Amino acid sequence: MRKYIGNKAFFQEAIHVALPMMLQNLVSTCVNLIDSLMVGQLGDAAIGGVASVNRFYLIGNYGTMGIINAVGIFIAQFFGARKEKHMKESFRFSIWSAYCIIVPMFLISFFFPEFILRFFTDDIATIAQGVAYLKVAAFSFLPIGLSIAISNAMRCIGITRLPLYASVASVATNAFFNYCLIFGHFGFPEMGVVGAALATAIARFVEVFLLLLMMKYNDFPFATRIADMFDVPVELSKRITVKAIPLCANEILWSGGMAMILKLYGTRGPAVLTGYSLATTGTDIFFTLFSGMAVASTVMISQRLGANKLEEARANGYYLLGLAGMIALVFAVLIFGISYMIPLLYTTVSDEAMQIAQNMIRIQGLLFVIYTLNTQNFFIVRAGGDTRSTLIMDSCFMWLVNIPVLALCAYFTDLSIYAIYVIGQATDLIKLAVSSAFVRKEKWVVNLVHHEEEIELEFD
Repeated sequence: MRKYIGNKAFFQEAIHVALPMMLQNLVSTCVNLIDSLMVGQLGDAAIGGVASVNRFYLIGNYGTMGIINAVGIFIAQFFGARKEKHMKESFRFSIWSAYCIIVPMFLISFFFPEFILRFFTDDIATIAQGVAYLKVAAFSFLPIGLSIAISNAMRCIGITRLPLYASVASVATNAFFNYCLIFGHFGFPEMGVVGAALATAIARFVEVFLLLLMMKYNDFPFATRIADMFDVPVELSKRITVKAIPLCANEILWSGGMAMILKLYGTRGPAVLTGYSLATTGTDIFFTLFSGMAVASTVMISQRLGANKLEEARANGYYLLGLAGMIALVFAVLIFGISYMIPLLYTTVSDEAMQIAQNMIRIQGLLFVIYTLNTQNFFIVRAGGDTRSTLIMDSCFMWLVNIPVLALCAYFTDLSIYAIYVIGQATDLIKLAVSSAFVRKEKWVVNLVHHEEEIELEFD
């Protein structure tokens, strides 16, 4: 057990690093909950349409994060090795590569919204609401790449409070304009789901503006001039790309898999789309809180590896796994309690959709420890740059095991949505065995900056 129990200094550093990210995600998720409550006043079709759009939105968002997280591994290790020049070059690469994903996603969202919505549902009312939302929400793609790149680079060097401040301002802006534009308050027009989409876009531009101001008035070691944006050595680009492709592919396949899972659940009727949306909105508070452990993993593993402190990095990996288990037990109890609050928050939703949401939340609460251990295993392996293993243990497992099982249940049986949901979620038990095996192999204990099998970065 000692292998998974850290000392006082470890816990103090882990909480210090993870807490601002947890608070940032808590604020963001609470505002998403408020958004859901506001859109929920417009009826089941509006909730289903927006939920479907958000699943597509996640594909671009997570694909972008996949590339930027891969770059973050290098930024953190270069920071640990005190190689500022290569930090700047890595940061530039993250921006350009992010927009290779964002631009196509924007074009598809703006010009083909109905095609996207019809993938999830045949319900005409849901499609109409989703199309109206997506035509405007597409513009929120444009600033997101730069926002994620800057925020991630800050966190990789241990600066977690500034991204939190920008996020708080962004979500406050989002909540304010949602209230004004959805319902027509303070002299604004009543725009329904279009107002919700416009509020999201405004908030995203506010966030990137604030982050750029922080870049201007702070001397970050990764900060770069606009004139130098094209200065990215080919050798470094190749090295990052080798790590980025599996991680980016994993994020796109994973978010695409989540969209497919929504489609499979949707075979049991539009009420399931609404119920599933309410359930995920409620439990996302705890999933996003836990993502603070991703930052802790980057700082406490990647930076140690870059500084060639391999034994300390290895020990921190296992300590973080133990900490994740303790956090998960607390969150599991809270998630179960959330299910009893849902009916008090959504008074206009149908009884069928409400019952589905409550039962799904309770199932997630029972299995939350399994989810979080799988996620922490992923963070540990990724922190060491073993991105091929992350691809296998995450999205490959989803497409080769989880989705086929759900598809068989959805299309070839008469099982209820509850039975299908339990079967689908229970496959994570198998995934836990796979992800734990990858951690124990310890291929993630590698210094990408100095490792002898890597080509030395000498671009001067």
